[in-house]
Amino acid sequence: MSINPGAAEYPHRQIAAQLRAQVRRGDWGPGERLPSIPAIAAGYGVAKQTVQRAVDQLRVEGVLITKPGSGTYVRGTKRRLNRLSRGRYGALRGYHSDLAARYRQYLTEVGPAAAPPEVADAFGVADGATLLVRRHLVRTQDAPVEVGAAWFRQQDVAGTSIERHEAFGRPLYQEVEEATGRRYLRATDTVSARQPSREEAEQLQIRPDTPVLHLLHVAFDGARKVIEVSQATWPGPMTTLTEEYAIPAPRAEAGSSLSDEPGLVFG
Repeated sequence: MSINPGAAEYPHRQIAAQLRAQVRRGDWGPGERLPSIPAIAAGYGVAKQTVQRAVDQLRVEGVLITKPGSGTYVRGTKRRLNRLSRGRYGALRGYHSDLAARYRQYLTEVGPAAAPPEVADAFGVADGATLLVRRHLVRTQDAPVEVGAAWFRQQDVAGTSIERHEAFGRPLYQEVEEATGRRYLRATDTVSARQPSREEAEQLQIRPDTPVLHLLHVAFDGARKVIEVSQATWPGPMTTLTEEYAIPAPRAEAGSSLSDEPGLVFG
């Protein structure tokens, strides 16, 4: 183990690159503990703080996990979620049943609440307007993996099961469709990366400097009126979003537009 003092790259980044390569080669398998930080530092001939910075970098990337009082370990397989529009609806309606064995959702709050800006914008109401929210926490057997919320106009769900603090034995959108008579026909997803709020970090049991992936999901009925706005936040280094879909064939009509086809928008 060695670093190049004359290289432009900082020593802790050189060490992080070498440790990352060792993990990829399989020198340490998922769940295996790495040597102690003092031992790694002695091997490289650097200060313990330099190795700690390298470990911190790999932890934020999701390569390693540190267990207080135990040591540093190679993280296991990333959680692969299918939470984007084409995975929730269409041919895969009801896919949630496949996830039930691996994930358990806990309802944490149901009631009126002030809409955050991104939710208010989606509904076209003022920031802080009162909406109905259903908040939840999703866990595996050993860790929380998602905090989320589903928002509705109060008048749209008044007097229905959506107002009650109870879980349903099916996806929420199916309950909403039956309770309101409105059909989910289109949806848009916006995924962004950011630092977690203090509350999110506490709920997900991650360090405040661990980035998260955040989903804003907006569902519409046939009149293009918003039915539901939902949010989901996941620990970024431990989560990958996977979406599989058919690629549409070119249209034969002259002058036709593909503007209505799904795709990515960079803004």
